[in-house]
Amino acid sequence: MPKPTILVCQHLEKISRKALEVHQDIVRDYVRKRHGVYALYRKDRLYYVGLARNLRNRLHTHLRDRHGKSWDRFSVYLTIGDSHIREMESLILRIGRPIGNRVTGKFSKAENLIARFKADIQRKQKLQLGELLGLTKKVKLVQKALSQNGKVPVLAPYIAKTLKIRAKFKGNTVRAHVLRGGTIVFKGKRYNSPSMAAAAACNRRTCNGWTFWKYERGPHEWVILRELRK
Repeated sequence: MPKPTILVCQHLEKISRKALEVHQDIVRDYVRKRHGVYALYRKDRLYYVGLARNLRNRLHTHLRDRHGKSWDRFSVYLTIGDSHIREMESLILRIGRPIGNRVTGKFSKAENLIARFKADIQRKQKLQLGELLGLTKKVKLVQKALSQNGKVPVLAPYIAKTLKIRAKFKGNTVRAHVLRGGTIVFKGKRYNSPSMAAAAACNRRTCNGWTFWKYERGPHEWVILRELRK
């Protein structure tokens, strides 16, 4: 099992502003030319969050700028490199909503799940309504019969929008996509089940498509197709 990646390597939390003023030399040695995120507090309430590629200069500036008299404690979180500190700052801004910041944090590649959440709620409510009206069993029987005749794709109950899928085979990446109705399109041909598409990709008679294919559950998070059924 790979070791977890370390983001924050050192930190100082809720330190008095007076300590920064009196012992600048010590704090300066800690943060000199270091990357990280810092937070300013006023009476234990988060006031301002910022990121810096030189924390020493930024903290020194905040003793005298427009925020100078608005905070009485500070925290610093020193990071290894600066590749993630903007995302870290955005996360804190969106959760804490500090009053001293004029902008809210933005994520560069994160997917907003609100549209999917809305669609999933509507689908769940439709199923619940069917159960209340005694229609669910009839719908399932019809779907099962159609599926056996090869007319309804196996993925139909799990797909609300088009979906990209991929797999590793003999060192190469094979790609396909799932249409909204659950049909899988691979190299221009359509398949009603993941296993049929996987067999075509492997050039074999059979292949378990639920474990062969992966889909992107979240940005850069690819999981096996079987997770859809959970």
